[in-house]
Amino acid sequence: MRIKKEKVIGFVWQHILLLLSMFFMTFGVALCVRSNLGSGVISSIPMSFSLAGEVGLAPRFTIGGYTNIMNVILVVAQILVLRRKFEPLQLFQLVIGFVFGCLLDVNMWLTSYFSSYESLLSQIVAQLSGATILGCAVATEIRCGSVTMPGEGIQVAIAKVTGKPFPIVKIMVDTTLVVLAVISGYYFFGQWPWTVVGPGTLFAMFYVGYVVKLVNPHLGWFDRLLNYRPGFRRYIYGLARFIYPNKEW
Repeated sequence: MRIKKEKVIGFVWQHILLLLSMFFMTFGVALCVRSNLGSGVISSIPMSFSLAGEVGLAPRFTIGGYTNIMNVILVVAQILVLRRKFEPLQLFQLVIGFVFGCLLDVNMWLTSYFSSYESLLSQIVAQLSGATILGCAVATEIRCGSVTMPGEGIQVAIAKVTGKPFPIVKIMVDTTLVVLAVISGYYFFGQWPWTVVGPGTLFAMFYVGYVVKLVNPHLGWFDRLLNYRPGFRRYIYGLARFIYPNKEW
C-alpha cells in the first residue's frame, strides 16, 4: 500500500509543479501578445481569431478560448496521423490544453494592468521578458514528465510517422502555424497582421529554444523539488483515500 501512497503523492505533486510551470508559460505568452510586436507561434492563430471576434468578423471568443479549440484540433490531428498507434493516455493532452487556455486568459487579464505597451521600449521589454519567462517555464514543464502539450504532441506524432528528425518537424509545424495566422489576418483584415505575426514572433521562435537550452543545465534544484514529497502528506493521503476508498491505508 505504501507504493500506491507514494505514487498518488508523486502524481499530485508532479502536477502541482506542472500547473505552476504552465502558469508562467502562459504569463510569458501573454507578455509577448501584449508587446504588439508579434505573438508566440502557438498563440498566433488564436490571437488572430480573437482580434477578428472583437470586430464581429468571427465568434467572440477570448484568446484562451480559441487556444482551447486549436488544442482539440491538434489532438484530433494526432489521432488521424497515428491511428492505431495513438495512445489513449495522450487524450490527457485535452485536459492540459484546456488548463493552458484558461491560464492564458487569466494572464491576459493580469498583464493588462502592467503598462500601456504603447512606447517601443515598453514593447521590447514586454517581448523580451515574455520570451525569457516562457523559455524558463517550458524547461521546467518538460522536467515534470507529464503528457506533452497538444502543440508539441502533433510534432512528435508527425516525426514518429515520417521518420524525420524532431527539430525539422518542429520548424515545419511552427512555420505552418505562422503561415495560417498570416492567411487568417489577410482573410479577416485584408492586410498582414503585424501585431499577430511580427518581428517578435520570429525572435521568439529562436530565442525561446535558446533559453530552454541555456537554463536546462541549471535545473538540478527543480529536479530535487520534483522528487521532494511535501510535508502536508496527511492532506494528500486524504485525497488518496478518496481516490481509493476500498483500500486499506
